[in-house]
Amino acid sequence: MRQSRSPQSGNILCCPLAHFYSAVDTAGVIDSQTVKTTESGGVRGYDAGKKVKGRKRHIVTDTGGFLVAVMVHAADIQDRDGAPALLASIRHAFPRLRHVFADGGYAGPKLRDALAKLGKWTVQIVKRSDAAKGFVLLPRRWVVERTFAWLGRNRRLAKDFEETIESAEAWLLIASIQLLARRLARA
Repeated sequence: MRQSRSPQSGNILCCPLAHFYSAVDTAGVIDSQTVKTTESGGVRGYDAGKKVKGRKRHIVTDTGGFLVAVMVHAADIQDRDGAPALLASIRHAFPRLRHVFADGGYAGPKLRDALAKLGKWTVQIVKRSDAAKGFVLLPRRWVVERTFAWLGRNRRLAKDFEETIESAEAWLLIASIQLLARRLARA
């Protein structure tokens, strides 16, 4: 498993099954989730957009919704600031993955400029229609939201109970491996 240090004090972990992914996977979906932390200590921050004090989980999935990489850091780091380190970590493990679907939190020149330094990346922002009312299924974005729902089935991930970033990321990977193992057992 490849591991590198992030400048935002979080680790970046690639999925241990990275070498099983198809070489034709050229697109991924990125998103983040803010979760509350307990009093156990460790790194945490305040996400003003969601009014939550805790940590932020950044994930990249393939177009099928399976976890490619994960990074956990304080919740006060914006999506567009955490994305370059996460995408840089998967650059060599997934050399053909160069197109990423994202939500509006990743829009703007700051992320585009940071990714230009990392190589040839394209980020497609999937926005909700202004005319839409109520719940609307957004193309490509539902994949990463479904992955968060799959991970949320694990009681241990409902809140971030971990003291260290490393153990928080490890539990996300364990949940992902458990999901893949169950799917393989059913096949």
